Amino acid sequence: MIYIQISTAQGPAECRIFARFVLGRLLAEAQAEGVGVEIISETADKHGIMSAVLKLDGKHVEILAQRWQGSLQWICASPVRPKHPRKNWYIGVFRMPDMPEMPSESEIEFQTCRSGGKGGQHVNKTESAVRATHKASGISVRVESERSQHANKKLALTLLAQKLAEHHAGQTDDYARAQHSRLYQVERGNPKRTFVGTEFKEKPDAKS
Repeated sequence: MIYIQISTAQGPAECRIFARFVLGRLLAEAQAEGVGVEIISETADKHGIMSAVLKLDGKHVEILAQRWQGSLQWICASPVRPKHPRKNWYIGVFRMPDMPEMPSESEIEFQTCRSGGKGGQHVNKTESAVRATHKASGISVRVESERSQHANKKLALTLLAQKLAEHHAGQTDDYARAQHSRLYQVERGNPKRTFVGTEFKEKPDAKS
């Protein structure tokens, strides 16, 4: 499962028309390849869309996303401003960070140790404290507040999930700043895919 954003970078009406086509084409390709799509958010006007965030899920999701990520070009005389000299319109498709999920036990390394806190003889003589470490990120928690190792392990899983969510939130803050920048800036040149004319015919020599 991945998230992607289609952005016109505050471009003119022509870019919004192009973005609407791209959204429709992407949805059609996803359906043909068995990739599930959910539109998380969409900002639109009478011409088309300014921005859209999609959730993609399925076996071929990475292949589909890679085919679209980057700058996209539409070569066409303006359909809304006939006398406008510009004929090249660009929008962008960007991948967003994955959302965190509750980690499975296979993703976590558990270590047991003796509790150092109060709790009487039982706590001091048994290794009831648990340290849980998320292997991928290295984030860990230590729990010794419960009397049994099983209870401490269960609590450690919950606390670790919270820590991972907080870590993701920090990354998302950084991403949000980058995303805001993308809303206002798209690379005009070196397109991943190029479409031509009002029928949006794809150039055969476009990058794939």
